Amino acid sequence: MPTLPPADVVAALRAAGCVFAEDEARLLVEAASSPTELTSLAARRVAGEPLEHLLGWAEFCGLRVAVGPGVFVPRRRTELLVRLAAPLLRPGDVVVELCCGAAAIATALAATVPGLALHAVDIEPAAVACARRNLVAGQVYQGDLDAPLPSSLQGNVAVVVANAPYVPTDAIALMPPEARDHEPSVALDGGPDGLDVQRRVVTASLRWLAPGGSLLIETSERQAPLTATAMADAGLVPRMERSEELDATAVVGTRT
Repeated sequence: MPTLPPADVVAALRAAGCVFAEDEARLLVEAASSPTELTSLAARRVAGEPLEHLLGWAEFCGLRVAVGPGVFVPRRRTELLVRLAAPLLRPGDVVVELCCGAAAIATALAATVPGLALHAVDIEPAAVACARRNLVAGQVYQGDLDAPLPSSLQGNVAVVVANAPYVPTDAIALMPPEARDHEPSVALDGGPDGLDVQRRVVTASLRWLAPGGSLLIETSERQAPLTATAMADAGLVPRMERSEELDATAVVGTRT
């Protein structure tokens, strides 16, 4: 395959359906160390690989968060969790991010509220490797939900935050190919109604939250009432939050 000059990169991306072809081409040119590498990156993007996997980073809350092949790419809508969590925190507070992926939320909170004690957990080895690159001021563990967390945190956590998978199993096939084919299914599949992992997160949070602490979970606008019900059933006081700007929905549950 001949080396593509930038104009041809733009044309190839546009033909492949990339809405922001010019912006993507510019980023690929910056990422490539040679014309040959640029040709390779463009071909991989045209074939459907996520742009962020090719660049090695995703933008989140104004930060460049390291990601890589096989790692869930942080979405802009998840910034709502950071916006909601930050006002609840002060220096010295303990924060736990479950289902952390690349630990984008914990990393953004570290940049927003100084002096937090941050802990993040994910089950995927590739995600944990990226999370450890991002969360330099915290601890990252590999394991299922809260299983690897040190027992000393029990009852001492100010905020538990999670972008747990919430896509119903039957809807996975309807997702864009770059997510469906290149991100781990464990980071997408929420079970028959999309709430299987969320319910486990709610139950797990009770082991860690301090009195007055809060659990924050990203969800969809349609599923939010079910998420709120799961929190209420566990004894948390839920409230639903919506950002039209980010097209994002979250539920916050407070431990009284």
